[in-house]
Amino acid sequence: MSEHELDARRMLCPMPVIKTQNKVKELAVGDILNVICTDPGVLSDIPAWARINGHKILGHHDNGDEITVTVQVGG
Repeated sequence: MSEHELDARRMLCPMPVIKTQNKVKELAVGDILNVICTDPGVLSDIPAWARINGHKILGHHDNGDEITVTVQVGG
């Protein structure tokens, strides 16, 4: 298991989800992906995408300017 980061700052819906989906395809089951975004819509969009595709949201952090959503790749 390894940890990765995806910079999706300054991208609006649906691009953070599309970039996340593309990056997850490169990763192994159990890997962790930290998606850094500025679009607050990711707080609902990425969890919805993860639920549909069998991935797990481990949490998120919102510092006001940026949001980091942590995804664990599912099988």
